[in-house]
Amino acid sequence: MPYFMTFEGVYSIIPTAFTDSGDIDEAGQRRVVDLFIGKGVNGLTVLGVTGEVARLDEHERARVLEVVVSHAAGRVPVVAGTSADGTRACIGYTRQAKDLGAAAVMVSPPRMPKLNSAAVLNHYQALADAVDLPIVVQDYPPITGFAMEPALLARIAKDVPSARTIKLEDPPTPFKTARILEASAGTPVKIFGGLGGVFLLEELISGATGAMTGFAFPEILVRIMNHWRAGEHDAAADVFYRAVPLMRFEFQEGIGMAIRKAVLQRRGALASAATRAPAGAMDAPTRAALDRVIAWVTSQKGMEWISV
Repeated sequence: MPYFMTFEGVYSIIPTAFTDSGDIDEAGQRRVVDLFIGKGVNGLTVLGVTGEVARLDEHERARVLEVVVSHAAGRVPVVAGTSADGTRACIGYTRQAKDLGAAAVMVSPPRMPKLNSAAVLNHYQALADAVDLPIVVQDYPPITGFAMEPALLARIAKDVPSARTIKLEDPPTPFKTARILEASAGTPVKIFGGLGGVFLLEELISGATGAMTGFAFPEILVRIMNHWRAGEHDAAADVFYRAVPLMRFEFQEGIGMAIRKAVLQRRGALASAATRAPAGAMDAPTRAALDRVIAWVTSQKGMEWISV
């Protein structure tokens, strides 16, 4: 299973670049890839919720993945979101991702009435049996409508060896991280925190191995992770506590994607900050608040290395 041992550090979930008219912007997509890789991330994740995958048609999602994988050109591994409501469709998306060069896939439980733990376990087992790729299990109840208990996530890791990495987005994530690791004792499990990085420090304290999120300042997450892995926990905490207001502001339900794209436009990666309807849009007060929080964080002593 390629790249399994590199499932740690920072994997950035990148947005899908659009033109002002809402078409795929392939040049912008390549600039986004370059920005995140240039800031030192360990991997990229594409076609996630942050990538507005639910608003892409079948051709578009394949083309976006193709552009990202080809432009990453082996510099970092690329994880592709292949979640689907049906197991057969999920297997199809996963096979396509493998054919296009993805190193792994990220998969949420299928959405269905009265979903149960047995059905979820069977879903991941069937996917692993059908396609030989590492699977990142995405635990994000607001999207799936199903909360996976720590015992279930541990059971998946035990029974499905290719699904031993978890992207955890079910708060309180630090607490749940610890419970998953307790329940999976004896089975190697890697846990990525999500939620914009807002709880990254506490997740690391609880045993997480990194962050998989779309925060538009990936170098902040990289700096925190580098300090943490070097045993410099106080230095990691110092960066985290200074930067967390910016993470918190970006991670606003409903308009978070618009904020993230506005930042990436300011950073020169996106020509347009367009999102696809019915995504939320920024208003003038939100733009003013964004200006203020960016100015405050970047003016802090020791944070001058952040640039916009």
